[in-house]
Amino acid sequence: MRKFQIISFIFVLTIQTLFAQQSRRLIHNWQFLRQDLGGIWEAVRPVGSGNPESVPLWQDVTLPHCFNATDAVDPDVNYYQGPGWYRTGLTVNNPYSGGRTLLHFEGAGQKTEVYIYTTKVGSHVGGYDEWTVDITDAVEAFKKTDVYQKQFKGKIPLSIRCDNSRDLEMIPSDLSDFNLYGGLYRYLNLVYVPSLSFDKLFVHAETDAAGKNGSLSVRARFYNPLNAKSAHVAIHVIDPNGKTVAVSENTLDNLSGDITLKNIAIKKPALWHPDHPELYTVEARLSAASGEVTQREKIGFRNFQFVDYGPFMLNGKRLLLRGTHRHEDHAGVAAAMTEDMIRTEMKMMKEMGVNFIRLAHYQQSPIVLNLCDSLGILVWEEEPWCRGGLGGDVYKNQARRMLTNMIEQHYNHPSVIIWGLGNENDWPGDFPEFDKEKIRTFMKEQNDLAHRLDPSRKTAIRRCDFCKDIVDVYSPSIWAGWYRGIYTEYKEVSEQEFKTVKHFLHVEWGGDSHARRHSENPDKALMNIKSGDGADERAGDASLYGGAARVSKDGDWSESYICNLIDWHLKEQETMPWLTGSAYWPFKDFSTPVRPDNPVPYVNQKGVIERDFTKKEAYYVFQSYWTDKLMAHIYGHTWPVRWGDAGEEKLIKVYSNCTEAELFLNGKSCGIKKRNSQDYPAAGLRWNLVFNPGENHVKVVAKKGKTVVQDEITFRYQTEKWGKPAKMTLQKIADENGIATVEVKLFDANAVQCLDATNWVRFGLAGDGSLIDDQGTSDGSRKVQLYNGRAIIRVKTNGGRSTVSVQSEGIPTAFVNL
Repeated sequence: MRKFQIISFIFVLTIQTLFAQQSRRLIHNWQFLRQDLGGIWEAVRPVGSGNPESVPLWQDVTLPHCFNATDAVDPDVNYYQGPGWYRTGLTVNNPYSGGRTLLHFEGAGQKTEVYIYTTKVGSHVGGYDEWTVDITDAVEAFKKTDVYQKQFKGKIPLSIRCDNSRDLEMIPSDLSDFNLYGGLYRYLNLVYVPSLSFDKLFVHAETDAAGKNGSLSVRARFYNPLNAKSAHVAIHVIDPNGKTVAVSENTLDNLSGDITLKNIAIKKPALWHPDHPELYTVEARLSAASGEVTQREKIGFRNFQFVDYGPFMLNGKRLLLRGTHRHEDHAGVAAAMTEDMIRTEMKMMKEMGVNFIRLAHYQQSPIVLNLCDSLGILVWEEEPWCRGGLGGDVYKNQARRMLTNMIEQHYNHPSVIIWGLGNENDWPGDFPEFDKEKIRTFMKEQNDLAHRLDPSRKTAIRRCDFCKDIVDVYSPSIWAGWYRGIYTEYKEVSEQEFKTVKHFLHVEWGGDSHARRHSENPDKALMNIKSGDGADERAGDASLYGGAARVSKDGDWSESYICNLIDWHLKEQETMPWLTGSAYWPFKDFSTPVRPDNPVPYVNQKGVIERDFTKKEAYYVFQSYWTDKLMAHIYGHTWPVRWGDAGEEKLIKVYSNCTEAELFLNGKSCGIKKRNSQDYPAAGLRWNLVFNPGENHVKVVAKKGKTVVQDEITFRYQTEKWGKPAKMTLQKIADENGIATVEVKLFDANAVQCLDATNWVRFGLAGDGSLIDDQGTSDGSRKVQLYNGRAIIRVKTNGGRSTVSVQSEGIPTAFVNL
């Protein structure tokens, strides 16, 4: 075995650079091993069939891929944290004479080592920033070996070791309320460039306060491993309609450092705004003796201001930031979301009315930022300094590096207005020492670094009161009606906090809801909550055990309650003229290792959609306040059985942005209501009605002008009272395309369904089929709390026979044959 001493070049490139050059995603023909090897030789040595070298066995996978695609939400195990290996064979045909061949990682968790054959060509620490390895020299050296053709048939063996082992000297902390995933969970690209190419192109676009005059400053940083001495750069600026509005050419005799290429004036620029996200293209063509390469950057002209002790202004006008949050996480794949998945998620946000997002709690995929630019969603992006305290030099150097990479890699995105420096940095636990002054000192350093790298944007943190004077924008932790207090205190508490800082922005509010669980009396838990004690989250409030009464611990976790809480917050925000905005936490349910006891184990269930894009009722509450496209939604599409006394009036709510709505119960009009955002709940679109025992049909016809929208639901009304749960039934309720859906129901001894039952149940299966579980959803977990005395799960039948079981403590097990 020969060892090659290769000097590798590791640097960072923006995604726009790569796809303007010759780049392809490495998606297929990968193998994966979820354990460590004894060394790189085990990944590449010759293997004979049946010989000892054939083990351990590798698994065929495609990229992106995550170690923890399913075990992050497996109710019975801790998610895997450790090393894993990937390997493939590359065909390398660089079209540039003397060009460089690069591997560009859009993100890999959390520590990564890269090998060509047995030669280590690069490494990286950090799971969220982009990075690039130059493999040119290692590839050329390997091609000269005998095994290049004999063993690898003209392919270049690429092996990659990822490792998400726990490490106190890394950010983010393992105390964080999200998984630190492992794997090649973002796209990996093979890139060809000439020996002189762009490393980065920094484009700063700004306008005057009136938005009438724009200016562009274009700077370049070159990748120049062979030390070329000169080059020619031509710049074209293209407006949103495809018209070239500026041209500039430069001959450069100095290619080191960051070089200002041109300052360009643009008259009457089309302004970027969430309602009309106008994007310009800056095209830079680099010509040198080594070849020619072109980079294209999308940029936008806008100006923004956080008014001192006042609202947020965009392009000279107040804009209420209507925000949410995003974790990179999805059912069945964990962090390894495809571009189509990401696009679906971001479009769903926009369709809900979102114009602002906090990307929590780390730099996210460049695909996300590109979509924010094109869809019109303003961004707070954040370095992953989250919880645990402050480590030593290794820890701090990683934080410095990741902040720098985030800002430089996403500098050109017009959507970005805030660089987040940390989250919950008041949370100790990773080190014996928790020194607030040392944390303040490092926070000041990071704040200064962010402003040096990008003076045009603001810095911010959330929930660290002893550092709130350091950053430009601050968010306290206000969870009115969930972790503390009652939701009607929201405006009062927010105004108190608003007065303590110059620039207030409230991010993270809301509460958990177990999808498909509904309540006839959702606010019952508020009766035991102490009011007047503030609504700011404090240590221990997130626990399900101990401490003062709070809805997060003592409430019913129903969709009904969360809709009320959200409805109240949105109503109040319309009468808070000083408010910059807020961001609901989060848009989508996500996995977390610190919540094993939630109704769906290991899932933070505060999203308005489930982990597989299934909308909860709360999605429509936001739509009714935040969107212009007319909609109407009757609450309760996943509430098949309501309950109460015969003749009792029950509430029907309609969430709509129409001016009026008429409701029909069993074909009979119940009257027309006018929408008034301050008429809580449901902005006045609510009716108290008497249901028939048995089946009921409700329809709404809503109007604004001549436009009409409709919605309808059917449900059963149960008047029979139930006693202690005594037995379960398990039935197949659907079977389509080889997927069967089974439902468990809980009854008392008299066969009356227990509609408020929240018992834990566990599904099992024997036979040819397999449960579709470990999805982290209300219908995709083998262990789950009931919602209104029922739960469902799907089964892949595999064309055979199976028996599905369901168990619950103290109740006889039920079975169904498929």
